[in-house]
Amino acid sequence: MKDWPLLIQARDLVTDLDDPNLLIVDVCSQDNFLRHHIPGAVHINPSELQRGEKPAVGKLPEKAALESLFSRIGLTPDSHVVCYDDEGGGWAGRLIWTLDAIDHQLYSYVDGGLHAWLAEGHPVESGEHQASPTRVSVEINTTPIAEIEDFIHLLDNAQLAIWDARSPQEYSGEKVVAARGGHIPGAVNLDWLELMDKNNHLRFKDLNELQQRLNELGITPDKTVITHCQTHHRSGLSYLLMKILGYPNIKGYHGSWGEWGNREDTPIETGEQASSGSANMP
Repeated sequence: MKDWPLLIQARDLVTDLDDPNLLIVDVCSQDNFLRHHIPGAVHINPSELQRGEKPAVGKLPEKAALESLFSRIGLTPDSHVVCYDDEGGGWAGRLIWTLDAIDHQLYSYVDGGLHAWLAEGHPVESGEHQASPTRVSVEINTTPIAEIEDFIHLLDNAQLAIWDARSPQEYSGEKVVAARGGHIPGAVNLDWLELMDKNNHLRFKDLNELQQRLNELGITPDKTVITHCQTHHRSGLSYLLMKILGYPNIKGYHGSWGEWGNREDTPIETGEQASSGSANMP
């Protein structure tokens, strides 16, 4: 079986589309999937990756829902999942986080997703494509999952970094999309949109430059890093980037601001982020 890296380019996949060990998963919009998708891909609607219960709609689905989803797409213990989306990697990263949560470690991400695939002129299919279903039983691995109770009392811990992947306006509290606006005390803001190159079909920006930026913000590999956004969708991309960069201790806070900002017992700060030099975690 071919040893696939986590980050692959569209051209790397073209000659292996018939590999029976590959499970190509499209996490694009339904319309985009029906219009054009990588040949052989099965579709996951992005909403299937979230529980959908207010206020924290982004939490991991229940065990039974995950088993139904992954059975439908034909996942097996030996499947190497190759995933992509149509928005620069947020939903694909969320899928990879979900695979970590069910302890399935075989996966790759197509850099730039559908945008890069189409730009390079690779073959596509249209219409529905159903996989041969399998019987999947999952056990939840809590290691990649951050719960509010795990870290609310650790906000002043120097070994913890919190990466807020929302917009600067949400971070500062200028834009409020919960009962309260602002950010988790000590959290560092780097908008998920800053990770992708809009001039290169939504591929990641230069990885060395991204690592340097994270270092400047104090989001370093020696720390436990918890990333979040509003629903742990945009932070799917920040989670994915840290996996690509080899961060050993990362977690996705699946309650995200939908939970934190709607509780009454959570501390909140407002205002813009300090300059890079003073944005390190305390």
